[in-house]
Amino acid sequence: MKGTHLFSNGVSYIYASNAQLSTMKNEVLDVSGMRALPLDLDSAISLMPYVRFLEKRIAEERTLKSAFYKNILHHFRENNLPEGDIPLEEAAQYSDFFEYIYGTLSAPLASEHQLAWGMSFPLYPYIFYGTDLLFEMLNTKPFEQHYELQKNPDDYQRERLHLIYTLILQRLYNFQVPVKIQQYHAWTDVHTGLLRYFEVLVSPEFVEVSAKKELPELNFVEIYAHFSEKDGHLQLQKMLPLGMFKFRGFAVITVTDVTARMAVENIKKVQFNRIPGDSPSRYQRIIQSLKTLVQNNRIEFDLFPFVRVNGQAVYGYEQAGTGVLFQIWGENRLTPEEFRRQAESYAAKPVSFFSSDIQSEDARQIGWLTPFRNLNVRSLALVPLFVEQKLVGVLCMHTWEDERFDEKKMAWLEMAFAPVAQLLNIYIEEFNLELEGIIKEKFTSIQPAVQWKFNDAAWHYLHRRKKGLPEVSENIAFFDVYPLYGAIDIRNSTNERNTAIRADLGHYLGKLDELLNALLPFDRSSLMQELRFHTSKWQQSVQQGELNSTSENNLTNFLNEEARNYLVHLSQQDARTTALIEDYLGLTHAAQGEVHRNRQNVDRSMELINTAVNRYFEDEKDTLQQSYPCYFEKFRTDGIEYDIYIGQSIAPDRPFSHFHLKNLRLWQLSSMIEVAKLTRSLLADMPMALHTTQLIFVHNHMIDISFRADERKFDVEGAYNIRYQMIKKRIDKVRIKYSDERLTQPDKIALIYLHHRDIEDYLPFIHYLQETNALDPVTEELELEDLQGLSGLRALRLGIVYNPAK
Repeated sequence: MKGTHLFSNGVSYIYASNAQLSTMKNEVLDVSGMRALPLDLDSAISLMPYVRFLEKRIAEERTLKSAFYKNILHHFRENNLPEGDIPLEEAAQYSDFFEYIYGTLSAPLASEHQLAWGMSFPLYPYIFYGTDLLFEMLNTKPFEQHYELQKNPDDYQRERLHLIYTLILQRLYNFQVPVKIQQYHAWTDVHTGLLRYFEVLVSPEFVEVSAKKELPELNFVEIYAHFSEKDGHLQLQKMLPLGMFKFRGFAVITVTDVTARMAVENIKKVQFNRIPGDSPSRYQRIIQSLKTLVQNNRIEFDLFPFVRVNGQAVYGYEQAGTGVLFQIWGENRLTPEEFRRQAESYAAKPVSFFSSDIQSEDARQIGWLTPFRNLNVRSLALVPLFVEQKLVGVLCMHTWEDERFDEKKMAWLEMAFAPVAQLLNIYIEEFNLELEGIIKEKFTSIQPAVQWKFNDAAWHYLHRRKKGLPEVSENIAFFDVYPLYGAIDIRNSTNERNTAIRADLGHYLGKLDELLNALLPFDRSSLMQELRFHTSKWQQSVQQGELNSTSENNLTNFLNEEARNYLVHLSQQDARTTALIEDYLGLTHAAQGEVHRNRQNVDRSMELINTAVNRYFEDEKDTLQQSYPCYFEKFRTDGIEYDIYIGQSIAPDRPFSHFHLKNLRLWQLSSMIEVAKLTRSLLADMPMALHTTQLIFVHNHMIDISFRADERKFDVEGAYNIRYQMIKKRIDKVRIKYSDERLTQPDKIALIYLHHRDIEDYLPFIHYLQETNALDPVTEELELEDLQGLSGLRALRLGIVYNPAK
């Protein structure tokens, strides 16, 4: 069907099936909701891709399936089914054969009444055959109602072209690019007034692509770039006009009701898509998602976080939902002392409560229900929520007047308890950070990229002083900047240092033992015997690995104070011992002594790494400014970490575009590869072999930063933005979910992110670096363990290629 305009007039054709199947239908349904714009595609339905699939399976299969496949192939040939194109309006004639296709491609034990499965026109959103359930789910004209996930025709067209060119490149160029062939549809249920969600998954396995003329050579670096650009499909159409290709076969469609899952996902999204000052709308989205989860618009919800100051419970000031808990437990009804007493009593024994009708409960036995009764609450459930066994608040589910719910509705909510608890915990952390932000600020240096802002502030200050006007503290801030964070950590640096220190202590004790044995002929005092006894005991402790931090400090004190002082005393009393003791003191000298060699080797190796990495970033910092001014701050821990901020407000006189950000993200990946190679090249010069790990945290949302004048340092602005800093501090030692394996590993780069869309800018660059043998072609996609106040982290882990094949 070339240049098809099917459905362009808004008419939906329906064809009756010749086969009397109670669970399958032959109707044509436009699942795009009339959003599919015309495309100049040489596309048609064909059975031949499936027939070729059967022939291949018959040749390979050694089970009873082979006979089944042969029967299908026999049916195809016996009935002279067409080997050419099948017009869409004639598709219903072949419903018997479609039933065979359904039988081979659907789950063998699945019931047609429970499976939403269908076949669609290749690369057009027209379903022409499927189960009853599929048509029941999609044929209710949801597209005419409110769409939470609405895409306009241009967006829909862009996604279609992305899929089409992905197929072309995969089938004809063997070139893989990331593609999303699934969609989430949402519409308002007319019975409940709540959103319903369905996932539509499209499989193009039986769509064959062929070229009508010789294929041009392509620059795949440019191809990657076009796939990451919003209007990249326009460039692809110039390079590979659609008229060059033809598409034959059919696509397989499966549709799943994912309302519950999406409701919980929407709650999780609120955690990471917050905007300062949007608390009312933020909590309204949570409440609406909870209603969607229980599919009842008359059930109400309320959230009440438990916040503390100096360890004492205090009022929170966020009212989420109906505010019924805040009315009953808030400052309008309780004094701070009364609230603290009741809150601490509940926190000591937090229990769930449920009643389908609190009006019928005995007021004498449950007196605390009286305020709820006075507000005309009928059904009531109170659920304490926890994060890492810490009470973070209460979820209230209730109805007014005559509406009621039972325990089954509470069971539906269970999957939302964890994300809602995380949200309450985030509020508590933001509350604490808001308090801390008043009393704690940090230092930083003024860099050329932001010098102009300080010049303006200094001029304003000078102007007011010269005019004799009162001094005013001017806020130096940069709004809506993108943060980039990277960390190069020395693997197991703490363990290596501790191991070295204990090895040195063992050596130290050995030298002391040798000296004491040599001094024995000159001193047989009780003090000498005690010193030898303690030396022997400490040697046993070190050899058996029984040292902890306390005993290690005691041993250091024994060596540097008790033993040393006595030996100095002995050398002054008996000149015959002086030479022996001076040799020992030289070996144990704090700076050059032989007994500190292992620790010094670790320190020198760490210094070698940090100096080289620090110098690398110093050079790169100046180079990065040439593309677009950015604020670059690095700091040393056991390795090197850096923060970069870039955005229009950093350089308001220079236009900022997303390409500047993408350039930095590509640099992040490339620089991590170079740093890993740099530190690996230092191994031959290291007294102690140490390896580095490379970590990038991807935060795809803009934040605000401001200068703390009294501490001379830039810091993030606002509770939501401070959350970004908190995440950075917690991810350095994160482990892979359900394992003890650390995410960060030598010879690898780890990218931590929250949502897949956060790393979309990085994916083309990752593939580019893999294609150019800078990175290993295998990409590990990992889920990470939950951290304090943080869940849902994911990561990509990429291997570094040190000696790529030429």
